Amino acid sequence: MISCIIWDVDPDIFLIPVVNYPVRWYGLCWAIGLLLSQYIMTFIYKKEDRPDYEMETMSLYIIAGTIIGARLGHILFYEPLHYWQNPLKIIAIWEGGLASHGGTIGILIAAYLFARKTNVSYLWILDRLCIVAALTGCFIRVGNLMNSEMSGLPTSLPWGFIFTRIDEIPRHPAQLYEAIQYFFIFLISYATWMRFRDRIKDGFLLGWFLITLFGLRFVDESFKINQVEFEDSLILNMGQILSIPFILTGIAILILIARKKKAVVNQETIVEDLGQVKTE
Repeated sequence: MISCIIWDVDPDIFLIPVVNYPVRWYGLCWAIGLLLSQYIMTFIYKKEDRPDYEMETMSLYIIAGTIIGARLGHILFYEPLHYWQNPLKIIAIWEGGLASHGGTIGILIAAYLFARKTNVSYLWILDRLCIVAALTGCFIRVGNLMNSEMSGLPTSLPWGFIFTRIDEIPRHPAQLYEAIQYFFIFLISYATWMRFRDRIKDGFLLGWFLITLFGLRFVDESFKINQVEFEDSLILNMGQILSIPFILTGIAILILIARKKKAVVNQETIVEDLGQVKTE
């Protein structure tokens, strides 16, 4: 008999009396992730002597960008026909349907709009947001686990989960894989910022984040069942296809930073040589 973990968690924590509206683990995980991220970003802003009002304004931009982007990403990337035929369902976020790739795009756009409004460096903002984005992503994946959604392919490994709300087959806990990875990305990003923030170039944390997170996401997708039927006919599933541009963007950012650093070093060498010639 294959040893495995039985997962039979009710997605609803409790029902609100009178209206009988459920409070769900998924929503709670989102809320915890956003609140912790806000707390850490507030600490970062204080540590770098940035004004409080900037932090408050940015929070509104990023929360709105994350939710709108994640929702539109799911609609456009996975089920455009369904929502075209049922437009009122677009706002029914409580029914599920948020895409992390769309959320990332939403954050990038929201951060750009905020940077223009406040004249703050766009890359500086994104470097800091990457730290908390990984932490929020960790809690969102825990929410997916509580919902028994985004489950993995069948497995005989001892840590396989039987999601009783789906079937009786042991499966990869793909949500848990991602949650653990995101948490370690958060720890490494935060530690790097704490120790080297005065030395690393703007954009470094962003480039590293995009390569690492979406590189791991590309691998994780191979353990998941496809979310929608049309993915069965694709060589790569939609999650893998959408991860590739982010990985390439991260590589491009690090290459540009390295070239810029090399150019600065060369320029400093030339100045030093000229100084020595004048002295002679």
